[in-house]
Amino acid sequence: MRNVADRVKRIGLSETYAILDKVKTMQAEGKVIYDLGGGEPDFATPNHITNYTITAMKNGMTHYTASKGTPGLLKAIASQLFEENQLPVQWNKNIIVTPSAKHALFITLMTLLNPGDEIVIPTPCWVSYIAMAEMAGAKPVTLPLAKENQFFLTRQALESCITAKTRVLLLNNPNNPTGRVLTTEEIDAVCQVAQKHDLFVVMDEIYEHIRYLPGRHRSLAAEPGMFERTVTISGFSKAWAMTGWRLGYLSAPETLLNEILKVQQHSVGCAGSFVQQGGLAALIGDRQPMLDMVAHYRQRRDLVVNRLNAIPGIACRAPEGGLYVYADISGLGMGDARAVTHWLLTHAHVAVTPGTAFGKEESSAIRLSFAGATDTLIAALDSISQALADCPYPLQQVAS
Repeated sequence: MRNVADRVKRIGLSETYAILDKVKTMQAEGKVIYDLGGGEPDFATPNHITNYTITAMKNGMTHYTASKGTPGLLKAIASQLFEENQLPVQWNKNIIVTPSAKHALFITLMTLLNPGDEIVIPTPCWVSYIAMAEMAGAKPVTLPLAKENQFFLTRQALESCITAKTRVLLLNNPNNPTGRVLTTEEIDAVCQVAQKHDLFVVMDEIYEHIRYLPGRHRSLAAEPGMFERTVTISGFSKAWAMTGWRLGYLSAPETLLNEILKVQQHSVGCAGSFVQQGGLAALIGDRQPMLDMVAHYRQRRDLVVNRLNAIPGIACRAPEGGLYVYADISGLGMGDARAVTHWLLTHAHVAVTPGTAFGKEESSAIRLSFAGATDTLIAALDSISQALADCPYPLQQVAS
C-alpha cells in the first residue's frame, strides 16, 4: 500500500487491544470469557470525583483550557510532585496535563527523538514503548533483562547498549508487566549512566500509587542531578479507576517542557476541561477510596499468585507494584507464549497476554491482570486449572 507511511507500516497493532477485540467478539457470540488481559480496574471511579466533575460541567466547564492545563489542576499536581515525589517543580513552568499518560509519553518522545537517534528500553516493557519510538523515527534498542536474575537492571547492562547515537533511556517504575519496583542500586545505575553519557531519561510512573512494598514511591527525577534530564510521566487511570477519563500529565525541566508543549498544542490542544476537574477532585479530595482499592489489589494479587503457583508447570513471583502477575509457563511443555494464550482462550475461555507482547524474547511468559473482580479471578483460575488438568497431552501438541 504505497500511500501508507513507512513509519506506520513498520509497527504492528497493539497485542493487548487485539486480545481485547477477540474477547469482545467471543462475548458477542454468547460465550463467557474471563478477561485477564488488560489493566482495567473493576471499581467505579470514586463518587466524589464524578460528582465534582458533573457539577463543573453544569457550571459551564465545557470549553477549551490553556494547553498546559487548568491552574487548579496544575497547582494540585505540583503540590503532589513536590510533597510526595520530592520534585522541585513549579506549577506554571514544569507540568503539562495531557489526555492520558500514553499521550504524555508520545509527545515526549516526539520531542526528544530525531530520526536515527537511539532509545534504550529494558524489556519486558509495556507494549507501546517500542512502537512510539519507531513512529518518532528513532531506533529502539531493547535491553532484555533475565528472568533468572528477577529482571534486575545493572549499570553494566545499560552501558552495553550505549552508542554515539543514544539519546534517551525509557523506564517504567513499577514495571508493567513484571511488577518489579526499581531498587536503590538500580536507580543509582540509571542516574550514573544518564549523567555520564548526557542522556535524557523518560520515567513512566503510572503505577506509582499501586505498590505493595513499605515506604513511598521513589521518583528518579528527585535524585541529585536528575531533574534537569528527566521527564516524569504519570496519570489518573490506574490508581483512581479513571481509565475512561483519559487524563495524565508530565513533568519536565522548563526549557524542554516548552518544546514538548508545541507538540501538545499541534496535536490535541489540551486535555478535556471537565475531565481535568475530575483530576483535581482526585488530588484534593478524599484519598481513602484509592487506598481501599490498593488494599483489594493486594488481596487479589496474593490470590492469583498462590493459585498459579499451585498449577504444575506455572511459576510466578508476587509483583511489588502494578496490576499484573507475570507468570513463567515454560514448565507446561511449550515455549511459545502466543500458543499458550490462544489455547487458554479457546479451551479455558480465559484471556491473558503473551509475554511476546512485552519483548520478542519473552516467549515463555504470560501476563495476567488481577484488576478485575475477585469472583472473576476465582472463576478464571478454576477454569485454567481444570482445562490444564483435562489436557491429556503437552500443550505444544494441542495448542491449535
